[in-house]
Amino acid sequence: MGSVIFYHLTRSTVEQTLPQIIARSLTAGWRVAVRGADRARLEWLDEKLWLGSEEDFLPHGLAGGPHDADQPILLTDRPGLPNGARCLIAIDGAAIDPAEAEGLERACLIFDGGDASTVEAARGQWRAVTAAGLAAQYWSEESGRWEKKQERAAAG
Repeated sequence: MGSVIFYHLTRSTVEQTLPQIIARSLTAGWRVAVRGADRARLEWLDEKLWLGSEEDFLPHGLAGGPHDADQPILLTDRPGLPNGARCLIAIDGAAIDPAEAEGLERACLIFDGGDASTVEAARGQWRAVTAAGLAAQYWSEESGRWEKKQERAAAG
């Protein structure tokens, strides 16, 4: 049974934080799906990831191509995990289905603390995953470094 980690951004942006989380997931040996709510935003993120330094390169693709199943990192705005991801990272208000998260090693929800609707959606997601009995952690960078603020163990 997987866990869901909530990352509350107050000092950095999604595009600054996302590569760090992806890199850790790849190091763990997991394929990653990054689920967004807006295709144009994912296209922009795809371009940004291609422009990174060579040593920090994250091999990825944008969903909808013929090689989705081969991508170590797949950027998508669709349900499902065609690349066999073991880690799902939801950004920009995209949702994580608790039933889907249960079958993963990890699910992450990155949300912008400056956007009230995104914060409220993240609260709803927290209630949904904990009600489903999944382990959950809430991390905030408000103090200037990442700190775990809350944790719920899996129901068992």
